Amino acid sequence: MQATRPAGVTETAAPAAAPTAPTTLAYLPVGVFGAVMGLTGLSLAWRLAHQAFGAPAFVAQAIGGVALVTFVVLVVAYGIKAAAGFHAVRAEFAHPVAGNLFGTPLISLLLLPFLLADVSLALARLAWVLGAAGMTVLAWAIVLRWLSVRHTPAQVTPAWIVPVVGMLDIPLAVPVLRWDGLHGVMVFGLAVGLFFALPLLAMLLGRLVTEEPLPAALQPSLLILVAPFAVGFSAYVATFGRVDAFAQGLVMVMLFLLPVLLGRLAHLPAGAPFRLGWWAGSFPLAAAAVASLRYASVAGSGVMDAIALLVLVVATVVIGMFGVQTVRGIVAGRLRELS
Repeated sequence: MQATRPAGVTETAAPAAAPTAPTTLAYLPVGVFGAVMGLTGLSLAWRLAHQAFGAPAFVAQAIGGVALVTFVVLVVAYGIKAAAGFHAVRAEFAHPVAGNLFGTPLISLLLLPFLLADVSLALARLAWVLGAAGMTVLAWAIVLRWLSVRHTPAQVTPAWIVPVVGMLDIPLAVPVLRWDGLHGVMVFGLAVGLFFALPLLAMLLGRLVTEEPLPAALQPSLLILVAPFAVGFSAYVATFGRVDAFAQGLVMVMLFLLPVLLGRLAHLPAGAPFRLGWWAGSFPLAAAAVASLRYASVAGSGVMDAIALLVLVVATVVIGMFGVQTVRGIVAGRLRELS
């Protein structure tokens, strides 16, 4: 049957509360957890820059602290939304675009062990278990939806990559958990993520070439197209412990795509107002910085070192701009408008 858009839902924001039952924070989109993903990935990138180039260690620590605080604040805020009116959460999950972004809090849980392992290994393991289990269940649910409901080409957006390619995030933090016997789980996440990346990328490229352009508020989500290659590289290296020809190929595709997509978005700040949905592009950028730095550490090339540092600078500037715009919106009382 033809998929329909639930009432009160737009492509760029979480669904609003029903008019007859106003819901506290009903406007808050679940995709705002992309901020936690981006900040955590950026913290890891700066940690690698500290190890490779002697960058100040406090930068990674400060960004990581902001990521943890942001996660706690968002869990509380979205919990209030769910408790005050769960119909708003159900409507958001049913949306063919916004529903895919329920992977963002789960991916956040999979990344937080990088920040928690040195403080509490038990807490880091708990976050990873919850994230891995939830990510797998969500991936199953979304694939079942794809096979059960007919979608229109206009509904195919980069957000579709998040639920199943998010499985690539399962192996990332396993090395810091110091847990034996998880190699099979790591291979499972890597295999599922890479398997679905190819058809999803083909569908997205077809939609972008043949259909109307994405709305301005969704344009930053184009950076998600980098994620399968950037995260895939880090997941592959974490799982198998080596940078071979396949891993190198993933990095090269990432480095090809990144300037293309950044060029598409260069005009965006002047042509469209900032939206919280722009945070969707933060983690792919941070993941690209992490992948570049990891590859540079074994490439032994001054050119690759320069590229890695450039990607880190770009990711830091862009994520910093997102953070400033978000804080300004909160201070000005415009959070509902930004959502």
